[in-house]
Amino acid sequence: MKNYFLQTHVFTFLTILLFGTACNGPAKKDLPKETEHPKLIKSIGNGNVQCGLQDKAGNLWFGTSYNGLYKYDGKSFRQFLVADGLNSNSINDILEDKDGKIWIGTKVGVCLYDGKTFANIQIPIPKNLPPNKNKFYQTRIVHDIMQDKAGKLWFVTIDGVYIYDGKSFTLFIIDEAANGFMSSNDKVERILEDKAGNIWFGGRTNEGVFRYDGKSITNFKLKEITLQFESRRVGHNWAWPQLQDKNGNIWFSNWGGAYRYDGKTFTSFTKSDGLAGYNGLVAKIIEDKNGNLLFGGDGGLSRYDGKSFTCFKDGLINPWIWSIFEDTSGNLWVGTRETGLYLFDGKTFIDYSEYKQ
Repeated sequence: MKNYFLQTHVFTFLTILLFGTACNGPAKKDLPKETEHPKLIKSIGNGNVQCGLQDKAGNLWFGTSYNGLYKYDGKSFRQFLVADGLNSNSINDILEDKDGKIWIGTKVGVCLYDGKTFANIQIPIPKNLPPNKNKFYQTRIVHDIMQDKAGKLWFVTIDGVYIYDGKSFTLFIIDEAANGFMSSNDKVERILEDKAGNIWFGGRTNEGVFRYDGKSITNFKLKEITLQFESRRVGHNWAWPQLQDKNGNIWFSNWGGAYRYDGKTFTSFTKSDGLAGYNGLVAKIIEDKNGNLLFGGDGGLSRYDGKSFTCFKDGLINPWIWSIFEDTSGNLWVGTRETGLYLFDGKTFIDYSEYKQ
């Protein structure tokens, strides 16, 4: 296959981008001390706890779809909103880079947190990039952020995938006619680098998944997972790349279940195989320290030991799970719809969120 990787539209990324203006004007002073709470206080119940991570200092971070960003130091939660410098209260992804800076992908772009202030990072979009035709997505949405083994940052946006080398952004383009992969925008939502250095892409507007080996793209077709949704049958043959496990298998998910790729074949897992859920939807997959795989979806948490699934949902007010991550102490943190945050002790869920009175 010909190499269609065209590193076009490279833009100068000045130092001011990292250390200049904050999201809502001039650079802010250190953020003021606010009232801190033992639980995540939510003012809007709808939406999700979309993502989470533990930083190098041991703090836990949680991004939500309406209530902004939260930092948990093990004792209390601190909430950050637009008033504190964020460019949006809707957070899709958070990543701590190798230098300890925290990148925040939001509904309207990227913010960078250096430990004191938030700065707005403008990804320069080529002038000849066709506008997104979907009126609901005519913003600067950032879906996913990844740092590869070489240290480059990958930003998956509604306006395409961009690579940042520390100085400038490059728009990642693959010829769609030849590969059926990416148009100029709106084709990718999740990204993963495997142990061999291949980059995997997936999104709901594609068929199958895509692997980039540094030279060309390979499209892997997936067996459609069909499920009953209300009064109609719905099929899904797209998938989001999620993780590579300790055995080298790569896992993907979609609205009907999950796929495991062993390097040769894809094996699907659905509700009929034991996945928790009303429809078997899987939004997040992780591997814990014991080698178990954890699947979060529309009906709770599923733990897979390599042979069978065990399902958990006791204690979840809303069992629709969107995010899972394990901290360095082995605690599992689970984010759900209605901005629910829970600590999973292996059997039940302990609620760490409450409404503001």
